[in-house]
Amino acid sequence: MKNIKVGVIGMGRIGKIHFDNLKNQIEHVEVLAVSDPFFEKNIGVPNITAEDLIHHKDIEAVIICSPTDTHADYISLCAKAGKHIFCEKPHDLSIDRVLETLKEVKDAEVNLMLGFNRRFDPNFQKIRSLVQEGEIGDVHLLKITSRDPAPPSLEYLKSSGGMFLDMTIHDFDMARFIMGKEVEEVYAVAGAFTSESVQEANDIDTAIITLKYEDGTMAVIDNSRKAIYGYDQRLEIFGSKGMAKVDNNKPDTHVLYNEHGAHGALPLNFFMERYTMSYKVEMQKFIQALIEDQPLPISGVDGLKAMMIALAAQKSVALNRPVTIKEISEEKVKNIS
Repeated sequence: MKNIKVGVIGMGRIGKIHFDNLKNQIEHVEVLAVSDPFFEKNIGVPNITAEDLIHHKDIEAVIICSPTDTHADYISLCAKAGKHIFCEKPHDLSIDRVLETLKEVKDAEVNLMLGFNRRFDPNFQKIRSLVQEGEIGDVHLLKITSRDPAPPSLEYLKSSGGMFLDMTIHDFDMARFIMGKEVEEVYAVAGAFTSESVQEANDIDTAIITLKYEDGTMAVIDNSRKAIYGYDQRLEIFGSKGMAKVDNNKPDTHVLYNEHGAHGALPLNFFMERYTMSYKVEMQKFIQALIEDQPLPISGVDGLKAMMIALAAQKSVALNRPVTIKEISEEKVKNIS
């Protein structure tokens, strides 16, 4: 079996995770170069400009982990250079730009996969299997809790696109993935309660979002940028045959009982610990699909649809009313499949 030769653009937190997995955890792949002007550590491969990496004659696929506002430009350059692409979410903050680059990817006949790693978490995959196998019966309601331990920096917040496009977009993708159906309408209420930086960035840090699917069933998502007890990631699905849920992962499962009550370990501290396995499997699936010339498990269109839900949520907060997905960009996306 041949090796896929790749390059990584961006060596921040996510870039380092993907680099380490590609370099040390995944078979049939070779990292030829990275690109990050602020990364100085010697990691055994050259650190070159993004343009040189994209046009490197031996690199077949590019892993894009740079800031959000660079994603679409790099996707466009990769498509023109005939390189396969893995890109962290979001694709871009503009539907027009996303559609433009999706067309470039399609015309170039290269593959594009968006980084929705939670689909590969074994707990969430089990829930999806239960739904698909009919174990929950007719599914009526999905509940997702997603809370970060602390807000990001002001600098990050200013370029993130806002909480719905930066953080909740993972939950919007999970809402489609778990239920296996499309969202029709979004109603969101939100506020900024946890950080002056969030308020200064004109962003939100706390939200409740209600999703209505095309068949009338529902999902509820609650988000916070600051849960003092750790990274809170829970999910529950309810239907005619029963209910299934996923609780937080913890360092251990002990419970101490004494005269003061019952005490156990807090949830894992952040996404790098909670989703260690899902990041590895996500990249394995990307490389495997390239080697076997098979469809990617997540497409650019999946990213677009999650983005549309996020934009509908933003509009819902601004207008204080439910917003349909059709309101966001009906004409522009009607031919996307």
